[in-house]
Amino acid sequence: MTCSAHAQILPTGRPAAVSVNGVAIARDAIVREMQHHPASKPIAAWQQAARALVIRELLLQEARRLGVVPQPASDGSGRRETDEEAMMRGLIEREVAVPESDDDTCQRYYDRNRARFRSPDIFEASHILFAALPADKEAHAKAHDDAAAALAELRERPDRFADLARLHSRCPSAAQGGNLGQITRGQTTPEFEQALTALTPGQLCEAPVATHYGFHVIRLDRKHEGRMLPYEVVAGRIADYLRESVRRRADAQYVARLVTAARIEGIELAGAEALRVH
Repeated sequence: MTCSAHAQILPTGRPAAVSVNGVAIARDAIVREMQHHPASKPIAAWQQAARALVIRELLLQEARRLGVVPQPASDGSGRRETDEEAMMRGLIEREVAVPESDDDTCQRYYDRNRARFRSPDIFEASHILFAALPADKEAHAKAHDDAAAALAELRERPDRFADLARLHSRCPSAAQGGNLGQITRGQTTPEFEQALTALTPGQLCEAPVATHYGFHVIRLDRKHEGRMLPYEVVAGRIADYLRESVRRRADAQYVARLVTAARIEGIELAGAEALRVH
């Protein structure tokens, strides 16, 4: 999320004092809050911390105006809300209506996002790693030639794969004859994955596959196709996701209305999307 908060900078180079409807946000409080908003530059962390405290103050002022009585909740670990946290939660629950997603809405989301509800393909693969750093050109060239020679031998004697892996591979999988077990997308380097997913079961790669580890000889042993999860299995998860999405948008719009009506000095806040309440 990109923060749309811009601190006003004084001629001295320091951020201006921040206040909400005449109530000052202490500079020390903003500095303490900065630890929860890591950023590449100190001014960005300051802006995010000031934004968070401005929104907190806005919510507390509105809760007091409406007479919200704090009813602190506790979680299963015995942690208890502060009165201020309870007041803000109570205000949001009272003032922000969040409609429930009906079954038709959930079904439409499922139909439009089927790829999200498909179990991943699983690949069972083996490889032989001829290790070499790209920066070492001589070793890199030798690793390529050794991998190419191993491939040529395997095309004549595919039953030698495990023996060659134990003999040459610089991967711990060498002890298992090069067997990597089950792999899903995202678990290997992009180059390795691209080569692996192009293979059919039992097939060797056409040429040595280069990664930052060196060169690989890859064999796909088996592939288990992913399958669509039935709507009934994921309907509850979809409803929760849609409810949370609607709630966040509604919270943002409510806070944006409070910002519009408030007198905020020292920092500019803009955009409902940037004003989500967490």
